[in-house]
Amino acid sequence: MKSKIGKTLALPGMTQASTDPLAQAGASAALNLANHFLIAMPSMEDPVFGGTVVYVCEHNENGVLGVVINKPTDMTMQVLFDRIDLKLEDSPGAHIDEPIMFGGPVQDDRGFVLHTPGARYSSSLTVTDEVAFTTSIDVLEAVAAGTGPQRMLVSIGYAGWSPGQLEEEISRNGWLTVGADAHILFDLPIEERYTAAMRLLGIDPLMLTSEAGHA
Repeated sequence: MKSKIGKTLALPGMTQASTDPLAQAGASAALNLANHFLIAMPSMEDPVFGGTVVYVCEHNENGVLGVVINKPTDMTMQVLFDRIDLKLEDSPGAHIDEPIMFGGPVQDDRGFVLHTPGARYSSSLTVTDEVAFTTSIDVLEAVAAGTGPQRMLVSIGYAGWSPGQLEEEISRNGWLTVGADAHILFDLPIEERYTAAMRLLGIDPLMLTSEAGHA
């Protein structure tokens, strides 16, 4: 199966006329959690989001777009590149053996890339000066050519919430929220990311009960 990376994304809550999430970056919202981590509370038993940390790329009046950063699939970068007919050289920074994340249940047959900003790609959103979100295949073509970003996370699928949905989940103590740390996003081993995100709040996950409130 060929990857469909680069196709238009459909964020829940968006109208058919404006389904590209990157086209909505200028919209405003009362609560803006872009560049924040969403940390699933221990009480969350959802099979998709339980135990996850989500990096929020965009939050506006049309909803929320994020990527799960600590739920690896059994697919590696090498397998992904084989599927999209790109040759990934085994060279420093090529990420050949790195796992692809399960980014969320939306568009889960397509690839999305969180990476450090630098080169310009055809469909890309700069979230901060440390993190960009790209939906077009040219970022992976750059990686194959040895000119791609050195720090990156590739996911299959993304997480999307319609307007007001995430805020409701937070109010029901489904998620903790904290400003994101690019070191956790790009550098820490996957299995350490949940605990590290919790510690940004000064919380030891082992001491957190399922009845705790949200931050």
